[in-house]
Amino acid sequence: MPSAKPLYLVIADKIAADIASGKLKTGDKLPTTAELAAKFKVHPATAYRAVKELHNRGLVTGYRGRGVYVGTEADLDIDD
Repeated sequence: MPSAKPLYLVIADKIAADIASGKLKTGDKLPTTAELAAKFKVHPATAYRAVKELHNRGLVTGYRGRGVYVGTEADLDIDD
């Protein structure tokens, strides 16, 4: 029997699908880790891992103290 897909991948895939469909666009800010955890009813560490997966896929860029945005650094015009 195949094992279930890890929750962090389910969440990352859902957000990636929203990006691919245009529901989330370049420059859009993702909800905080706490907000994602509440929305998907998971531990904040699971939500964090999902965001990290999106970063590893090159779909989002994070800025300390500012949040995580859809797109790569080259796509975004975030003032430092």
